[in-house]
Amino acid sequence: MSVPSGRSRALAGALVAAGILAAGILVSPTTVLETADAVAGEPLAFGLIVAGLYLVRPLLAWPTTPLAAVVGYGFGVVAGVPIALVGVITTVLPVFVAVRWLTGDGTATAPGGGGLLERAGGTVACYYETTGPLRGVIASRLAPIPSDVATCAAAVSDVDLRHLIVGTAIGELPWTTAAVIVGASAATVSSSGLGELGFTLSVGCAAAAGLLLAGPLYRAIRDRRTDGSTRATDG
Repeated sequence: MSVPSGRSRALAGALVAAGILAAGILVSPTTVLETADAVAGEPLAFGLIVAGLYLVRPLLAWPTTPLAAVVGYGFGVVAGVPIALVGVITTVLPVFVAVRWLTGDGTATAPGGGGLLERAGGTVACYYETTGPLRGVIASRLAPIPSDVATCAAAVSDVDLRHLIVGTAIGELPWTTAAVIVGASAATVSSSGLGELGFTLSVGCAAAAGLLLAGPLYRAIRDRRTDGSTRATDG
């Protein structure tokens, strides 16, 4: 069986992305959430609905945090946090695998390419080279950016599955815990997210990501200055 060419993969990726965007616009979670609310007192049925939500989330471009709130509504905080974390990890895997396949070897293009995609790939490659794969994944999950963006960045870089899973679990923990607590205290199941808590949590997680990246960034700047000074002296 022949291996799809880079152009075929790019075309397939564009079609899939267009389909996901269309599905996200046309398909509303309202009906599903109403069904989940109706069976919240039945753990098995509610669990099946939650599992289905996490499985279809990548196809509908839904964010992960509101799903954690749904989990908290049905299962409470103690059981909800680990369930939601498993759900987040499960739902990012199809995106990671798909992007790896579309990009071929899963390695971002080195800096210096001429096109926009090449430059973006080079930037991502520099990021993970500077931070290391695990630290880089954790920081990207802590940062208030869409989950699928962080997953795609890891997929096009030299990040293996182990680092993705561990980094996602650690980085998503604050977001997931907060969402589960919000969901557990809600009167009815909702996909509205974190509400007023969202801004405070975003600032806190962004600060945590900044602290996590401060050391590698400082070393990268220091090494660049040292290399520049060395070249100037040699010249």
